[in-house]
Amino acid sequence: MSFKEITIKEIGAETSFTRTSIYNYFETKEEIFLALLQKEYDLWVDAMDAVMAENAAMTREELARALAKTLTDRPRLLRLLSMNLYDMEAASRPEQLAEFKVSFGASMKAVERMLQKYLPEMDASERERFMYAFFPFIYGIYPYTSVTEKQRSAMEQAGIPYAYQSAYELTYTCLKKLLEQ
Repeated sequence: MSFKEITIKEIGAETSFTRTSIYNYFETKEEIFLALLQKEYDLWVDAMDAVMAENAAMTREELARALAKTLTDRPRLLRLLSMNLYDMEAASRPEQLAEFKVSFGASMKAVERMLQKYLPEMDASERERFMYAFFPFIYGIYPYTSVTEKQRSAMEQAGIPYAYQSAYELTYTCLKKLLEQ
């Protein structure tokens, strides 16, 4: 189902929670999705921390591959990022949003730690430019790698060539460009 079609009633039907018990924790479906996204960010941070624990040094190429893998191993994260985050945040209580932002911030800090560890020659402004190019990029990966037959057909009718690339391929290509010296 699309995000718009999903209701708290459907969420209750797919889980072991009643609508009443859901409302004990969440006021809107957007808060539920934001909580899922928060959990995915936390898992992504864990994956990046594991890479750093396992690798004392990495080349730019190795870093691009490792970071692309940690991200594309989280397909739920990519799918949630492609949903309307603006509406999720707008329809969430400030305390729920603040909790989410802690996890989002932790993911940014984890990427920055990787850059500092493996590319110490990169200064703070270069790392900032990287971050503000890479993070917006990841919000658009899923729609490019999960094209429906309807979308593919419409692109064909519009004369737009479509060459399928996996989330890993797109992410790796982007990271290679962003990490070029």
